[in-house]
Amino acid sequence: MASYTATVAWQRDGQTFTDNRYSRAHVWRFDGGVEVLASSSPHVVPLPYSSEAAIDPEEAFVASLSSCHMLWFLSLAVEQGWTVDSYHDEAVGKMARNAEKKLAMTEVVLRPLVVFGGEHQPSREQVDSLHHAAHEACFIANSVKTEVRREPRFAD
Repeated sequence: MASYTATVAWQRDGQTFTDNRYSRAHVWRFDGGVEVLASSSPHVVPLPYSSEAAIDPEEAFVASLSSCHMLWFLSLAVEQGWTVDSYHDEAVGKMARNAEKKLAMTEVVLRPLVVFGGEHQPSREQVDSLHHAAHEACFIANSVKTEVRREPRFAD
């Protein structure tokens, strides 16, 4: 069984705090040494108490689903003998009230555009099948209640 860690660090830095007018900017640290500036979303906490330049948890959630799907897609494409030259996803997550009337990420739409190289080109049906298999294998998609849909794009 594998375990994964992330360190989330925030400091008050002399702000009053009890007036609710404090910065939500913080840092995510990962085991490889990467540090990422994070914050609440400006859609949730208004500026200047959020940081537009930082990644918010909602964006990270969408990126995590997209990244997991892509990694599985690439792995499965290799197994099928396809050569992928590029993969570009413009994923979008939607925040709304769920069945329990709680705010939640209720939908994530993955919109990958995959360009294949070489003479051996998959059909649209084969690409759709790869996306379906990648979705079924994705650990992150298998871990959430959110509906995760795929809308592959094609460069015609």
